[in-house]
Formats: sequence, structure tokens, C-alpha cells
Amino acid sequence: MTEAGERTDAPEYAVVIPTLGRPSLSVALRALADTKGPAPRRIVLVDDRPLEDCTPLPADIPAELAPLVEIVPGCAAGPAAARNIGRRAAPEPWTVFLDDDVVPGPTWADDLAADLAAAGPGTAGVQARITVPLPPGRRPTDWERTTAGLAAARWITADMAYRRAALESVGGFDERFPRAFREDADLALRIMAAGWRLEVGSRRTVHPVRPADRWVSVRTQAGNADDVLMTRIHGRDWWARAGAPRGRLPRHVAIAAAGAAALVGTVAGRRRPAAVGAALWLAGTAEFALARIRPGPRTRDEITTMALTSAVIPAVATGHWLAGLVRHRSAAVSRRLGTVRARDLWHV
Repeated sequence: MTEAGERTDAPEYAVVIPTLGRPSLSVALRALADTKGPAPRRIVLVDDRPLEDCTPLPADIPAELAPLVEIVPGCAAGPAAARNIGRRAAPEPWTVFLDDDVVPGPTWADDLAADLAAAGPGTAGVQARITVPLPPGRRPTDWERTTAGLAAARWITADMAYRRAALESVGGFDERFPRAFREDADLALRIMAAGWRLEVGSRRTVHPVRPADRWVSVRTQAGNADDVLMTRIHGRDWWARAGAPRGRLPRHVAIAAAGAAALVGTVAGRRRPAAVGAALWLAGTAEFALARIRPGPRTRDEITTMALTSAVIPAVATGHWLAGLVRHRSAAVSRRLGTVRARDLWHV
């Protein structure tokens, strides 16, 4: 990476990377050091591990990046809060948010400079083009297909450059989103509601599939609570405006209700309602499992994983959704929307 000062026309930018110190961070930093083009003014690593973890951030920082790197403590409150900490530490006109598990391309810095130079005064952000490499020679697993969806996702902060003025105009990320889920879509919708534009640039970034255990798809169901908050803030049509897939929550709720009916009927000694509920639960679970097995590699391990998790996901998803309804029952349009009215959000 060349020094930004070598190109007087290069837009000034900072890179902000929230991290838990995963091994992928060192890979991301190495790729950033190797990329061709103007260097950032600073690289802010937000150490989002618990504050009581006093060990040094486990990262191999390339020597050429060391003078640019600033490590700031996060508050272990999730990526939205960590990104807010990072952007406040970066006074540059543009802030590029990267995940700690991406790999910027070999001409990333040059392409970024071109993206930012082409951005008009009304452009708030420029998204990278994300590629998710999948293993050759076989069908992708359920987790690999989920990760591959990032390639078509809109406004994701895996690699997203935002104009500092635009971020400040809406107050940055909403820290009520505690996971790496929907906080980027929420910000994008608020940015556009405030009159800014978002564009897709030319730079390219690879997002490898992270290793994951058998139950990762169950843990991701926590995002159903965040979807409740999105609806509270942005209205019921936010899915279409954010380009987000609607998912299977209505079916999950129906399957979970059938399972609950079977359990209640069994406990109450009502055999017929219990049998009907059990039959509906079994049919719904089987359909869900088959829908996940068919496009996959169909190995013994993948089929076992799909069978086990498909039996659990509907109840877990429903539980998180209900918890979100309770937790966010009084949530209103974000204070950070300024003068934009709630009904205006519904027609962006």
C-alpha cells in the first residue's frame, strides 16, 4: 500500500475494524497492507472483547501499517456500538467500515479512491462488491449458502464507506442492535430517509466462509428480535426497501404453535388435539428439513445437522421473536432521524 500523500487527489479516509481478535483479523490486515493504492490516514481497531480481558489484542499488524494503527477499547456491546466508537476516533471525511474476516482485493485502495472521488456531494456511502468463495466440486452446505447471501446483500458493513457528515447527520449506528445483524440496514434506511444517496462502487472484497459448528443456524435465530425492532422503527415494508429476504418466520411460528399444542394436549390428556398438533409439527419440521437438505451436499453429517437443527429452529425463532415484541414494545422511530417523520420512512 502506498502512502496517501503520494497522490494529492486521493480522498482522505480512515478504516474502522471492530474485532474480537479472531485469527482472520491478521489475514485482513495483511491483505490491506498488500493492496495497491493510497493508504488510509488511520486504521482504528476497536477491541470489542470484554473490558476485563486485559490481554493484548491478538493480531499480527504488518510493519507498514503499524504507524497507522490505533487500538481503542470497545464496550463489548456489539458491532454497532464498536463502529460508533471507531468513527468517533476517526476525523477523516470518509470512514470505511470493514469486518475483521474480510480480505480486501489486490487493487482495493486504488479502487476505493476511485469510488470516493466519483461520489457526488449527495452520496453518503459507497458499498464494495462482495464475493463469497464456495468450495468447488460439491454443493454448498446450509451455512455456506447463508454466508454466500452476503454477496447480494445491500449496504452491509463488511466493506462500506460512509461520509462522515452523513453519519453525523443521523447519529451513527443505532446501538439497540446488539448483533452483526440489521444494524447496517437500519443505518442505510435512516441515511436515505435523511435525503442522502447510497451507491455501489467498483472495489472488490472477499468474504470467506467462517468455520462454524453444527448449531450456528440455531444461534442466528436471535436476529428475529432485531427484525421486530426494524419494524418498530421503519414500518412493515422495511424488508422491501432494504432488499432483505423475508425469511420463514410465519412458518416457524405455525410449527412452534403445533408443537406447543401437542405438548399441552398430551399433558391435559386430550389425545386427539395432541395427535393433530404432533402431526402438524412433524409435517412442518420435515418440510423445513427437506428444504434445507435438497440444495446441499447431502452428506451424512449435513443431513444429521439439518435434521437436528430443523427440529429446534422453529421454537427458537419464535421465542426470539416473542422476546423482541416484549423488549421493543415501546420502541419508536429513532431519535436520530432528526426532522424525518415516521410516515416518511414508509415511502422511501
